[in-house]
Amino acid sequence: MARSGAALVLVLALLLLVTAPSVTPAITCGQVSSALSSCISYATGKGMLTAACCNGVKSLNGAAKSSADRKAACSCIKSTVSRLSGAQAGAIAGIPGKCGVSIGYPISASTDCSKVT
Repeated sequence: MARSGAALVLVLALLLLVTAPSVTPAITCGQVSSALSSCISYATGKGMLTAACCNGVKSLNGAAKSSADRKAACSCIKSTVSRLSGAQAGAIAGIPGKCGVSIGYPISASTDCSKVT
């Protein structure tokens, strides 16, 4: 009887592992790029900070509800910035603050997105 009880517990535990929902970010890099596309001219020193850029930053910040979302957004931002020709690190790092948004981590090539909460 004890053996069948232990087997039942093991089977139930395995079922829970197999059927447990995985935590995946709801935010995609495409959404991040789209939200921040109007910031590119400012980030490269070719334009002013626009209301459209700030609206994108605010929208993205509002959409990043979970830790997984914020980590995904951080990784996407880092990836995009690293590919951005003429990117100005100081300008990029200052965008959230100038838009009145606190994202809780610095936008920098050295940011460890795995530590974003």
